[in-house]
Amino acid sequence: MDLYLPAMMLLSGGAFIHSRSNVPELRPASEAADTAWKLLARFAFFLWIGLLVWGAYQRPLMTVVAAFVLSLLFNVLLAIRGPRPIWPGLSMILASIGLTLGVYTVLAG
Repeated sequence: MDLYLPAMMLLSGGAFIHSRSNVPELRPASEAADTAWKLLARFAFFLWIGLLVWGAYQRPLMTVVAAFVLSLLFNVLLAIRGPRPIWPGLSMILASIGLTLGVYTVLAG
């Protein structure tokens, strides 16, 4: 199974949630957890961009375009649902799984 598409969607979703959670009520209470979330979201965003570039060289162009479009649609779905108190944890889970799948995809491919 090709893990490129799910990795792209999860990375995008994890970074998007962090970027939309700018009010204190939607951030972790602990400063350490907030810093860890910030770093995790940044790594997710940079790996998302890296996978786009890597995919342009290693994958068929339609796969890369589909991954880009599905990532944006996943972000739109999250935006439509609106902010939720569970967002920090969800973002960390999405980014962690996305980072794992993204690194595996690059190393295995």
